[in-house]
Amino acid sequence: MRVIDRIVGSRLDPEIAHRLHHLDHHHAVDILAIDSADTARRRLRATTEGGEDIAIALPREETLFDGAVLILETDRAVVVRVGAESWLRLAPGDKAAALELGYHAGNLHWRVRFDGEDLLVALEGPPEDYLARLGDLTASGRVVHGVDGRTEAA
Repeated sequence: MRVIDRIVGSRLDPEIAHRLHHLDHHHAVDILAIDSADTARRRLRATTEGGEDIAIALPREETLFDGAVLILETDRAVVVRVGAESWLRLAPGDKAAALELGYHAGNLHWRVRFDGEDLLVALEGPPEDYLARLGDLTASGRVVHGVDGRTEAA
């Protein structure tokens, strides 16, 4: 098993992109496919598409990202590919519901982003688990929800 303790760089860096292009022509670029939730992890054990076991142990200041180059040698490379992420869209009906929703999302340490007045929660499990944690907030219709942009009443 190979231990990776740092990220070499990004596949978008011009110099690295040139080297990867050359290696790709020789079928020497291996892909480490990970879920989007794993990008926050500093320690991870995974297997590349080519079958190599990799142990990642990154320092605090480094995080995995789509296109992160983990290995770049003269004869091979390993690049991270992050899978598509699903989002739970939560649309509060009023300011009080928005405040309560924000409290729950923060208290539960959910990864979120905003889209207008909607709160998007990164799904790391079934949407039903998230909705259950919100309880009456969604059951009462004070917050409507949907997955990947579709909204529907509870």
